[in-house]
Amino acid sequence: MDKKNRHKSEGHRQRLRDRFLAGGLEGFHDYEVIELLLTLFTPRKDCKDPAKDLLKRFKSLQGVFEAPVSELCEIDGVGPKNVFGLKLIPAVSNRFLEKKVVKSEALNNAAALFDFLYHSMSARDRECFKVLFLDAKNRVMAVETLFEGTLTASSVYPREVVRAALNHRAAAVIFAHNHPSGDPEPSRADMDITRRLVLACMTMGITVHEHLVVGNNRYYSFADHGHIARMCRQFEQLD
Repeated sequence: MDKKNRHKSEGHRQRLRDRFLAGGLEGFHDYEVIELLLTLFTPRKDCKDPAKDLLKRFKSLQGVFEAPVSELCEIDGVGPKNVFGLKLIPAVSNRFLEKKVVKSEALNNAAALFDFLYHSMSARDRECFKVLFLDAKNRVMAVETLFEGTLTASSVYPREVVRAALNHRAAAVIFAHNHPSGDPEPSRADMDITRRLVLACMTMGITVHEHLVVGNNRYYSFADHGHIARMCRQFEQLD
């Protein structure tokens, strides 16, 4: 890059940074967010075109953040060094949101809970099953992803969930998993999984408060639709 173009590029990236410091990301296009992150580890070189190419290839900001490093590096102008910012920032954001949930009263902090789950699960191209472990005051003690892949009644093991809950000395749990399709409507398998988990947890004296299915900026609540309470009543009648 010649001296004139280098100064032009440096001036452009400084204006991006000044805009961010003055007003956050308000008014930024998604490609400008990506461009800003690429500039953190790209000395002098213009990052606008690689940012636009990334967005075109992976369709959305979340798609870029969730893409494998090997695929990100296939874009001209993106390499092992400047891809670091694209992976670091989402990871830090996810840790920040998780810390807001842990030690909080999850049942009284639905917004923070959904923010964390949506941020950490919604863009994934595989289903993952998380469990939030709560103490007797319904404060979140820990969060774990216990299962990944296509979730079926035969791939989610109640004994593993109960074992993890006992290890955390949890009094209650909240289940959550994502639907990569974006539609959070539960499947028959989701219903079967929840029923088996509720039974296993009740047998061990562990309360199941909720099962959330996370989709594209929306979710389905088993508790809100009455499924959790109905399952509990059914099992109590069996006793």
